[in-house]
Amino acid sequence: MYDVERIRADFPILSREVNGKPLVYLDNGASAQKPRAVIEAVTNGYARDYANVHRGLHYLSTVSTEHYEAVRGKLARFLNAPSEAHIVFTTGTTEGINLVSYSWAAPRMLAGDEIVLTVMEHHANIVPWHFLRERQGVVLKWVEPEPDGSLDPEKVLAAIGPRTRLIAVTHMSNVLGTKVDVAAICAGARAKGVPVLVDGSQAAVHMPVDVQAIGCDFYAVTGHKLYGPSGSGAIYIAPERMAEMRPFLGGGDMIREVSRDAVSYADPPMKFEAGTPGIVPQIGFGAALDYLMALGMDAIAAHEADLRDHAQARFAGLTWLNVQGHAPGKGAIFSFTLDGPAHAHDIATVLDQRGIAVRAGTHCAMPLLTHLGLGATCRASFGLYNTRAEVDALISALELCHELFG
Repeated sequence: MYDVERIRADFPILSREVNGKPLVYLDNGASAQKPRAVIEAVTNGYARDYANVHRGLHYLSTVSTEHYEAVRGKLARFLNAPSEAHIVFTTGTTEGINLVSYSWAAPRMLAGDEIVLTVMEHHANIVPWHFLRERQGVVLKWVEPEPDGSLDPEKVLAAIGPRTRLIAVTHMSNVLGTKVDVAAICAGARAKGVPVLVDGSQAAVHMPVDVQAIGCDFYAVTGHKLYGPSGSGAIYIAPERMAEMRPFLGGGDMIREVSRDAVSYADPPMKFEAGTPGIVPQIGFGAALDYLMALGMDAIAAHEADLRDHAQARFAGLTWLNVQGHAPGKGAIFSFTLDGPAHAHDIATVLDQRGIAVRAGTHCAMPLLTHLGLGATCRASFGLYNTRAEVDALISALELCHELFG
């Protein structure tokens, strides 16, 4: 049985007050809080076992390397990757997508080649492709969501043309909560010989992910959203794509031999991991993955679906609340505005005075906000430790906002 109160006890920060009120943390879409197991893993990583990895023969280096490299296997299990050799450590999804842009896309794309994107993408899955547009003349083709916020895979596939070289798509919108049928997109794209990169930042924390079943070429995740430390993350790269990639960063760890006249590179994934890595953040990420897999991603998804349904039922009674995105089966992410003059920042400030943490702004998704005709929204994003009572607290605070600004 999913015992949310027991789970909440694992997160020290959830017991604190903000502005004299119990903390209601609903900013999980930006970054999740950390369980005690992660905090202890980070503390021990520095206090007991710290040394640089891979290069040392002494005891601490060996222990640190073992703990660090074990995370690669955990990520392979978490994503059901065929091998840990296809897991490249990064500082997060942003670095992972940039790695693909520089190492795979840039060497093979010419002026006039196309990348298909959706309007729902986070800036991390837009700006690296704009680099190619600016520097190499690559064309960005945009697919818009349906009025309810859903995304039709057939529209994405219909955007493929003779010069399409890549599809880059989110698995879950960080604004609308829309779950995208990336498996259907990957199957259709594969039939046309087009690789697919999936931004898994939001999806991987809310539901099981199986990269083999999805059939994607690249799948990026970020540790701090998965209840791990900031500065941790990884990207799954399919074997055939990895073989096509050149190194992005040069330095230690990614080389086999260096001379005055030549350099040879290590085998993947080390080929793409230059320099001293974020050792302890990745070890903490491993602890977070252990925590998530022990709870079970299916159980987490079911709990969050209950929160989503409860929130949607309560929102339905607020006729002055405008929630963006109503796609069937969406995640527990709600972006909203209020009728009247209140700006999203005003709403967030009032909620903060009640101890409720939400995000306000464009959520690093300016093309989507422009598409929706909005300058900013508030966003309440739920996680594995949130409760129905916290949904109710949000509703009460929004009713106060309506009284103040309506």
